Amino acid sequence: MSTRDDRYAEAERVKNTGDLAGAVSALEQLVAEEPDFALAHSALAAWCTRLERHQDAVRHARRVVELEPRDPFSYTALSVACMRAGMIPEAEDALARSRMLQG
Repeated sequence: MSTRDDRYAEAERVKNTGDLAGAVSALEQLVAEEPDFALAHSALAAWCTRLERHQDAVRHARRVVELEPRDPFSYTALSVACMRAGMIPEAEDALARSRMLQG
C-alpha cells in the first residue's frame, strides 16, 4: 500500500507530465482520506488557482492555515488564493497576518 507521501509524489509526477487536472484529482482523493495532510492542501491551493478553480483554491488554502496557523507562508498562500478569487478584503487580512507572524 502506498504512503501518503508516495501518493503525493505520484500526483506531482502527473502534474509534471502536463496533466494538472489529473494531479488535482489525485490529491483531492488523497486529502479525502488524509484530511490533515497540509502539504497536499497547499499544493491543491496552488494547482486549483492555476486551473482557475478559485473557490476550491481558497478552501484548500484555508485548510492549510487551520493546520499550520503559525506558518507565515500559509497565510501568504491564502492571500494569493483570495486575491485570485476576487476576495480582496480577505486577501489583505491574510497578508497582514502573514506579516505579523514574520515580524
